[in-house]
Amino acid sequence: MSEIMGIHHASLLVADTARALAFYRDLLGLAVIVERPDLGFPGAWLRVGAQQIHLLELPNPDPVTGRPDHGGRDRHLALYVQDLDGLAGRLERAGIPFTRSRSGRAALFCRDPDANALEFIPSPG
Repeated sequence: MSEIMGIHHASLLVADTARALAFYRDLLGLAVIVERPDLGFPGAWLRVGAQQIHLLELPNPDPVTGRPDHGGRDRHLALYVQDLDGLAGRLERAGIPFTRSRSGRAALFCRDPDANALEFIPSPG
């Protein structure tokens, strides 16, 4: 059996790549990887440290409405962030609702424009 060494990327379904990039690139500050091959559908690859997020502009088989208000109670992608309070301020200014961790730890949750849940945790280092 091979040993799992880490996560290379997570893929998220989006309805509009430009709208998703306004969130992930422009608001969150993730860099676009320009070497994305032509996969036959729109999308973008984003750098997150040594890992990646792949935005796939494909039909979403999941409901985007009726999801839990708190992203921690839904499937979600957790990301380290250097300045959690700074991110909270940026989200507030952009009109993006978020919730704090219900466990009392330092974390916040929001949804992207396609209702994908994201968790942000202070970087340990």
